Amino acid sequence: MGSGHSHRLHLPGASPVHRLPAHTKLVAVLAFVVVVVSTPREAVWAFAGYALLLAAVARAARVPAGFALRRMAVEVPFVAFALLLPFVARGEQTEVLGVHLSVSGLWGAWNILAKGTLGVAASVLLAATTELRDLLLGLQRLRMPPLLVQIASFMLRYGDVIADELTRMRIARESRGFQARGPRAWGVLARTAGALFIRTYERGERVHLAMMSRGYTGAMPVLDGSAATRLQWSSALTLPVTALAVCLLGWTL
Repeated sequence: MGSGHSHRLHLPGASPVHRLPAHTKLVAVLAFVVVVVSTPREAVWAFAGYALLLAAVARAARVPAGFALRRMAVEVPFVAFALLLPFVARGEQTEVLGVHLSVSGLWGAWNILAKGTLGVAASVLLAATTELRDLLLGLQRLRMPPLLVQIASFMLRYGDVIADELTRMRIARESRGFQARGPRAWGVLARTAGALFIRTYERGERVHLAMMSRGYTGAMPVLDGSAATRLQWSSALTLPVTALAVCLLGWTL
């Protein structure tokens, strides 16, 4: 990951949040999510406080609300599951707009929606203010197993390459009059998947040999060895520390 590799979740900028080292932001987001998950679901006001904290971070990072909301669409399947809970859960029932719903299901749906939405929002802000390359370097600085870091870096770097290969194969099929309609097309699609696997495997071998010829010994070099300052750590940890205070109030009140 020596060169830049932008992604659609990233929003280039020069805000104070953008300038924070990646590993400090990773620790801050992880700690924030742990605090949110540890909050009792009955403390509804606490989750509103967490949302205000994230809104403050988004404002400081100059991340538009529309940009963040569009990238939170990944949460839709979990939202659909949560909305079903009041109808399928058992136990005490209550009437809402003439519909009988489970009380425990309503609390469960609220728990999933509130905590899941806040976790996704924090992750979106992290991705919007941090380049992929910096995230991987941050994981490396946090002593994540080097093999996992390398697997993630190769996956991110060559995912687009494989997607482009699949697009070229699709265009080649369609130029020959192929249309994926009905079960008869399944055989062609299966052969396409097999050919894509073989091409990907062969490309991986060529990349590995090229790396070995350039002195690769099983570990990627650290290109940025600078450590975060105390001010940067304190700035990054402001979010989880404030959230922890809110969580403690949620347990005591």
